Amino acid sequence: MAERVCPWWVGYLLVSPIRRWFEKPEEVLGPHLTSGATALDVGCAMGYFSLPLAEIVGPSGRVICVDLQERMIKSLRRRAARAGVSDRIETRVCSTSSLGIRDLQGAVDFALAFAVVHEVPDAERFLAEIADALVSGGRLLIAEPRGHVSREALEGTTAAAGKAGLSVIDRPEIKRSRAVLLERTG
Repeated sequence: MAERVCPWWVGYLLVSPIRRWFEKPEEVLGPHLTSGATALDVGCAMGYFSLPLAEIVGPSGRVICVDLQERMIKSLRRRAARAGVSDRIETRVCSTSSLGIRDLQGAVDFALAFAVVHEVPDAERFLAEIADALVSGGRLLIAEPRGHVSREALEGTTAAAGKAGLSVIDRPEIKRSRAVLLERTG
């Protein structure tokens, strides 16, 4: 589902410890998850948010990590093993036309699309796949980089999410990002 694909080697920059100085995953994710939840990290790259998701959902939770690039997924698997959370992380390589999550219909409590929606050619289809995976009342956090995505573009994404059955419930403040928190209403 990629229009512009982040080069695999940028994944190493995305998981840099320096990033934690200005963007702490636990602060971004913590308010939206509980122990035992099922989370979906779409466009997970090398797992900057995936590993903290796994910590938050705990041993009884599950994190499904989806990315287009096998190299990103391989690195995520290694990092998850080193962090001791590989037992609660499932990885999937998606195709350019589908996230490959049809089997998750109605099973996901929380989904994250961090700096990824602007990279897909068909946001409506992408968001519909995620919406189908969410439980009723399940939430999707979309955060897009301010430098790449205008306020108007995020509103277009929000409108596409509405067509997929997702309603805006908050616009959280995330440094250097434009963000919207959505909920599956049906």
